[in-house]
Amino acid sequence: MNGEQLMKKSDTAFISTYGRYPAVMVEGSGCRLKDMDGREYLDFLSGIAVCGLGHCHPEITKAICEQSAKLVHVSNLYYTVPQTELAELLIKFSFADRVFMANSGAEMIEATIKLARKHAPEGRYEIVSLEGSFHGRTLAAVAATGQPKFHQGFEPLPDGFKHAPFGDISALRDLIGPQTCAVLCEPLQGEGGVRPLGKEYLQEIRQLCDEKGLLLIFDEVQTGMGRTGSLFAYEQLGIVPDIMTIAKALGNGLPIGALLTTEKIAASFEPGSHASTFGGNPVACAAAVATVNIMTATGFLDEVKNNGAYLAEQLETLADRYPKLAVNSRGMGLIQGLVLTEEGVKHGAQIVNKLFERGVLINFAGNAVLRFLPPLIVSRNEIDEAVKAVDEVLSEMD
Repeated sequence: MNGEQLMKKSDTAFISTYGRYPAVMVEGSGCRLKDMDGREYLDFLSGIAVCGLGHCHPEITKAICEQSAKLVHVSNLYYTVPQTELAELLIKFSFADRVFMANSGAEMIEATIKLARKHAPEGRYEIVSLEGSFHGRTLAAVAATGQPKFHQGFEPLPDGFKHAPFGDISALRDLIGPQTCAVLCEPLQGEGGVRPLGKEYLQEIRQLCDEKGLLLIFDEVQTGMGRTGSLFAYEQLGIVPDIMTIAKALGNGLPIGALLTTEKIAASFEPGSHASTFGGNPVACAAAVATVNIMTATGFLDEVKNNGAYLAEQLETLADRYPKLAVNSRGMGLIQGLVLTEEGVKHGAQIVNKLFERGVLINFAGNAVLRFLPPLIVSRNEIDEAVKAVDEVLSEMD
């Protein structure tokens, strides 16, 4: 069976919830993928920020194999060694005192919503998030998401969510009322178009939460685990959230997410308040332990920062070269976006398709930017290779 035959079988078997590219991926190593027909791709999407250490990292693979040979699942009715090791590492390298684990970013947002409401005084249940945000695909996570296109067809959405205009602290203040319990935001909006929230703006949000007695929740599902050049983005912003969610790159490809918070807030949950059958699975936790250890090794995150700055510079050069199509670059670390002009936006999807044809994988985010999410182990040569391909495509389009 070749790739085309398998894709036809897939199209008749699955519910059509994805617009897939015509490739059946079968192998991966580092920043490279190979499809069923032997074609190679430079992956600057990383499974949408999941494979932070690249594909089939040998130390992650070793951890998975060793743990799967010993114990795969027992549920959270019992303790396991990998789960405890991971919890201790996450506490060591963050503000948190306590951790809850599940399998995905959306599940962590659901847990956070429940925890914020349970912790709040009676009658306070509303959460304010930001326009342009993305928090997941479950109904409550969709309701928290500040993009109407994700709401369409699923109304009525769960009550208790408001969305403040991006960057407007006065508007955010006006939305806070006697029923508000928390403010939820991403330090950088990934799906919303690689839009960093300014340091001063986030500090104002922190001050507002303190003033009003609200929890500040950071969704670091995409920005966490080294993506921005620090293990968590909040470390670069001079503020600390009350609750933080992480997932995606935590297991470098295995499904795992975590909610991190303080002792005081965690005490609002008790046995039976929340649960996850597969959460903190021993194999996923073993992969995550290896991931955290690699990312926190001396010099690793410095290299991410340096390569992120280099990628940003190269994208700025492209913006200068093609002013009809691109404006500038924006991002943090190795999540970067080439911001397109109004004319460029018209061709955003086409540009991504042309890059796919050249064997370079990126995506078009927020109907605004070409989004670059290479593995954190990416080399300067690989960045040059990707930028050259983008240059060639923009030259054709220009």
